[in-house]
Amino acid sequence: MYDPRLYGIVPTTNKQFLRPAEAPRHLGFNTLPDIGGTVNDINANVDLNENGGSVFDVTKHGAKADGKTDDAQAFMTTWIAACRNTVGPAKFLIPQGTFLVGPVTFAGPCKSYPITLENQGTVKATTDISAYSSPEWFSLEDITGFILTGSGVFDGQGLSVWPYNDCKKNNLCQLLPISIKFTRLNHTIVDGLTSINSMGFHTSVFYCYNFTATNMKIIAPHNSPNTDGMHLSTSKLVTIANSIIGTGDDCVSIGHSTENITVTNVTCGPGHGLSLGKYSKEKGVYDVLVKNCTIFNATNGARIKTWASPVSGLASRIIFEDIVMYNVKNPIIIDQTYGTKKKKESNWKVSNVQFKNIRGTSTTNVAVLLECSKLFPCEGVELRDINLSYGGTNLRNTTIVSSCSNAKIATFGVQKPPPCVV
Repeated sequence: MYDPRLYGIVPTTNKQFLRPAEAPRHLGFNTLPDIGGTVNDINANVDLNENGGSVFDVTKHGAKADGKTDDAQAFMTTWIAACRNTVGPAKFLIPQGTFLVGPVTFAGPCKSYPITLENQGTVKATTDISAYSSPEWFSLEDITGFILTGSGVFDGQGLSVWPYNDCKKNNLCQLLPISIKFTRLNHTIVDGLTSINSMGFHTSVFYCYNFTATNMKIIAPHNSPNTDGMHLSTSKLVTIANSIIGTGDDCVSIGHSTENITVTNVTCGPGHGLSLGKYSKEKGVYDVLVKNCTIFNATNGARIKTWASPVSGLASRIIFEDIVMYNVKNPIIIDQTYGTKKKKESNWKVSNVQFKNIRGTSTTNVAVLLECSKLFPCEGVELRDINLSYGGTNLRNTTIVSSCSNAKIATFGVQKPPPCVV
């Protein structure tokens, strides 16, 4: 099917967004290394796709695809050739096969527009942590008009390095590599990404504008540490849709300095739920919609969390709507004591939050927990049509309740459990 977004044609409704609110840092083409004769005869290493765009196959630039040889340099060489392509769109192709790849950086700006990375193979990360000078495996930077697609798999091989994650005990712990980090990208489509067993986060979206991710499968064991499915920060106009995410941490985590975020038709579990937080920075979070999602076998469902620290900020205009919960420990939760066992108060203000049509089962007796800051109580919290029942293992006590502190709430429709009396 023809999609105008893939060819630089922006729908009329999006014309107002053509220029980012905060433009990415310009690098210039001289930041791309000179790879000499490796692409002197570009035509010898390039095919054309059905749309007339140039196809840059990593196996034609030295990738062995034997699952043993580190193909990082071949991947980098291929990217540089594709990025410099001046004949319309370009496709960076990873064909079928098994590719062992160390850390790589795919940087723009590119002359090709759009530029597509299509993965049809199995790409496995090298697991020598000392080889990662920066905590990313694939780093995509400073690109306008980027598309990531394909039926292949990105395998972070996290099982071999998760034992080195000691962040629960050590505040100065070394962060394990993010599988794919998107930095300063404008007008991006991720369609069909499969990521398994990341060492750290599966994906991170930082300083991006107009970013759409759909049809993703992101998988890691329930006990894998810090393997968030997709983490967002300092980004605007982001949509995550029609995806299956099950990890050892947040399925989707929406961090600081984010605006106009939509998460819809996401199946989440196992993991820590669909979360907004932790907010250790001062900039706010606004206009978030989480809708038509299913969360199962998770520690949290619809969650907002803020650090109990002196850092201030505002999280506002947030909607969780049409969410189904199965065996969730904390189906509805605002936690402004996150990250502390001491009686500290959060300086973040949470306001204008709606929980609408939330139904399913809670594995604990407290199905609705609103624990807000004493310094800045939550305001404008709406609970509408909440229908949760007990689904835990303690059959002696199947009562479910709500617990609230420092929260100004309004209730409408069905309220199960009964709402807090404020």
